[in-house]
Amino acid sequence: MSSLFEAIPFVENSLYERVISDISSQKYSIVDDFFSEDEVIALRHSLLLKYEEDTFKKSAIGNKTNELVKKAVRGDIILWIDENVINFAEQLFFNRINDLKDYLNRTCFLGINQKEFHYAIYPKDTYYKRHLDTFQNDDRRKLSFVCYLNSEDWQPENGGELVLYLDDEDKVIYPFPGKVVIFESQELEHEVKPVNTQRLSITGWLKTR
Repeated sequence: MSSLFEAIPFVENSLYERVISDISSQKYSIVDDFFSEDEVIALRHSLLLKYEEDTFKKSAIGNKTNELVKKAVRGDIILWIDENVINFAEQLFFNRINDLKDYLNRTCFLGINQKEFHYAIYPKDTYYKRHLDTFQNDDRRKLSFVCYLNSEDWQPENGGELVLYLDDEDKVIYPFPGKVVIFESQELEHEVKPVNTQRLSITGWLKTR
């Protein structure tokens, strides 16, 4: 794999460098321009179309070996995205994710070789209580990734803020459309505050083997 990277000319990406710098210094990065406005609109349309097809399911607590639905802990509904069966908008999404993954591996030697992503809808009055994105029997998740797909008129009073619990303060992030949050899965506890209006996103993880 290293020989393959060596054969590809390296071009510094200022956006990815900003993400790396942020995560190195504060364990998270917030990016407003990771995807274009048109890409965000296309992904929102894809999510809503699949929601209309009734393919989403209730979320669960734990991984596949310890999966339990707990309404008192989280209330979102999700649809896993299979990269082998994707539409045009999802292909654009994974092109960018794979580019980021390769860049991180080449510059930071993270050894990321797996990923998993799903659409997420938080209906009104739902939330996700404080938690870590790792499991007792599986610590492969290294970076958590959230891209918000809410409508352009989203307001703070709609709720659904992401709160990152840091050592010295709580970082409150409003889910405005197109905003991307990337953070260390094993380090930062976080939660989703109660939602007053349906909240849309893609959530996923970059993982080691």
